[in-house]
This record gives sequence, structure tokens and C-alpha cells, in this order.
Amino acid sequence: MTQRNSAQPKKYVGIYNDMNGGMTDTGKIIRDAWVFDLIPETETCEGWLPQGIDDLWGKVNREWEKYGFLVSNLPDDLREKFMRIQDDAVQRAREAGWDPHRDLEDEH
Repeated sequence: MTQRNSAQPKKYVGIYNDMNGGMTDTGKIIRDAWVFDLIPETETCEGWLPQGIDDLWGKVNREWEKYGFLVSNLPDDLREKFMRIQDDAVQRAREAGWDPHRDLEDEH
């Protein structure tokens, strides 16, 4: 009799279901992927396997390399898109109870 492995691969909960209102490392990867049009802004990555997130991170990293990893080096259209996405994310996270000052204090 064969025994089946009942452990399912861990899947990502999606940026809007993530801790801290999506203000996590994975959330940042997704937001940056939106900026660079690697995925549509409607894609929350809910249900993605870790390998998919890692692959997306690699693509995002390659895009940032082109700009020296600096927002100030982005062309105007990408910088404006970045700021819009970030501002929306901060507002949504705060509405979900995220407090950036508390998180910083917890690190000290």
C-alpha cells in the first residue's frame, strides 16, 4: 500500500491577505512587479507557490538593476507609478492596523 504525502505545498495568501496589510518583503516584490508591468496590478499572487514568488523576485531585481536600485533613477512615468502604488499600499496597510513606527520600535 502506498502512503500519500498529505502535506500540501505552502501557498502565498495574497498581498491583500498578507500580514501588516501587505507591508512585507513579499508584498514589496509584488508592488514592484506592478510598477515594472511584470504582472498586472490586479494580480495579488494569491495561491502562488514559493517558487513563483522567487521567480518574480528575480525579475523585479533585474528591473531595479537597470536603475541602480534607486527610485530617483526611475523615469518619470515609472517613478509616478511607484509613488502611487506605494501611497495606496501605505494607506491600505494603515487601515488594516499597520503602524510603521511601532514596527520600527519593535526592532530596537
